[in-house]
Amino acid sequence: MAAGKFKIALIQLTVGKDKNANLHKAESLIREAAENNARVISLPECFNSPYDTGCFPDYAETIPGGITSDCLSKLARECRIYLIGGSIPEKDGDNFYNTCAVFGPQGDFLGKYRKMHLFDIDIPGKIKFKESVTLTGGSELFTFDTEWCKIGIGICRDIRFPELASLYAQKGCKLICYPAAFSMITGPPDWEVLIRAIALQNQLYVTAISPARDDSPGACYTAYGHSMISNPGGDVIASTKEKESIVYGEVDLKRLDEIREGLPLMIQKRYDVYSPVKVITAGVCKVCHN
Repeated sequence: MAAGKFKIALIQLTVGKDKNANLHKAESLIREAAENNARVISLPECFNSPYDTGCFPDYAETIPGGITSDCLSKLARECRIYLIGGSIPEKDGDNFYNTCAVFGPQGDFLGKYRKMHLFDIDIPGKIKFKESVTLTGGSELFTFDTEWCKIGIGICRDIRFPELASLYAQKGCKLICYPAAFSMITGPPDWEVLIRAIALQNQLYVTAISPARDDSPGACYTAYGHSMISNPGGDVIASTKEKESIVYGEVDLKRLDEIREGLPLMIQKRYDVYSPVKVITAGVCKVCHN
């Protein structure tokens, strides 16, 4: 692999009710991706637990220190990879979070990101889901450095809020990874559009990693699948459909630099006027601090 390039893998796995079986499946697919020279590997949202608010407290663990964190740390060390642990339910005191833990090639715990924008939705006759019944939203961004670039983390619904991606770009990220589990209602119209838009507007690589679709009788939640990688030009460079699979792609930082040099959005952003925002209404200048 040439300097300025690295291979990333997205693990789109089937998630069941047996936590140990989920971990064994994740381990097998991570090892396969590492053997295929992926240096950064990401799991999907809620990869060790059914995506069900009623299940989260029973499956929740401390991060680090729980069995899932220990498993991911061991895998990162043995495979010599950066491992983005999708997300799992986290217990911290009396609160529960939807949390992504990240581990480095030495097995070291690099930090964690707690989903900020919880999935509270009610579309009559289609879908009703409310994460906030069980979960608390996070309030901090999380980035980590690799020998290639800085990487930022979001989780699922966070991708709908462009401010988060813009902040990551401002902080120097050249890749944002979103473990996610869009539904069959929101996935078909929105998934690809959102991924490509975030990549294009912020001129960085974006990955979105979904569980495989489980539409069997008794399934708690049916994810859309279609894990995907977009480049800074908004092009889809790798994707899959709904079944269990590994998506591989190359992050080419030279190409990113070329795009940013040709269309220098990052240096043309007007942060000096974005906050506070000046709003002109009927000839009167008002200042909005929101």
